[in-house]
Amino acid sequence: MEIVTTLSELRIKRAGLQGSVGFVPTMGYLHAGHISLAKRAKTDCESVAASIFVNPTQFAPTEDLAKYPRNLPQDLALLEEAGVDLVWTPTPGEMYPAGYQTWVSVETLTSGLEGAVRPAHFRGVTTVVAKLFNAVRPDKAYFGQKDAQQAAVIRQMVKDLNFPIDIVVCPIVREPDGLAMSSRNVYLNADERRAATILFKSLNAAKLAYNHGERTAEKLRKIMSDKIGSEPLAKMQYVSCADCETLKELEKIEGKSLLSMAVYFGKTRLIDNVILDVVSF
Repeated sequence: MEIVTTLSELRIKRAGLQGSVGFVPTMGYLHAGHISLAKRAKTDCESVAASIFVNPTQFAPTEDLAKYPRNLPQDLALLEEAGVDLVWTPTPGEMYPAGYQTWVSVETLTSGLEGAVRPAHFRGVTTVVAKLFNAVRPDKAYFGQKDAQQAAVIRQMVKDLNFPIDIVVCPIVREPDGLAMSSRNVYLNADERRAATILFKSLNAAKLAYNHGERTAEKLRKIMSDKIGSEPLAKMQYVSCADCETLKELEKIEGKSLLSMAVYFGKTRLIDNVILDVVSF
């Protein structure tokens, strides 16, 4: 496995990759969810590249950039074990040199959900992903369903800017008790970790109602919010039942929809979601 830091090194090593290239962009502190993306890329493509970069432009001043967990040696070992061929670990100065002033924004899809409560977040995400795509030039790029809005936004960016890249969204990987794997789970103390299982429980409760015929979106939102409200350590930021394509909040479910939420446990903010298809079991 080749490991490079500068853009010039990356371009040299990228030229040596054989056949189709799958790409897994990450912010590091990798878990089984990230590794599932790398393994899927290895299955689909002849070569696999990954990046590890904690992107400062997607964090608000009040968010956890400085404290974001990092363990580069462990990350590199996991990626090598997964069969990744090339890893790029750029510095902030490499990605955003002095005088940097160009941004990529996707508008309508970022107006709700995460975009409503983290206004600058997606501009940072789409800008850094566009830069990563330009540098790595993959054939396919792999993202997790846990960040459902992010995946939709990146798909829109790729379509609008004519990137010749297939976006592959892979299923959420969960702990045995249902908690979605996340680098931020490490912030939870023992009581918060136990309480955080309420996210998956609330999604399952709403999904069960849907499977029994409930199609009123507000009733599903209430099922989720009531379930979350039953956990004293959970502080709900939002729950949503939105159209999977437009991400607009629904009144009645008539097609594929996305149940999602953001909830605080102490200072740790977690998100989770599930997709409701026309038939959901």
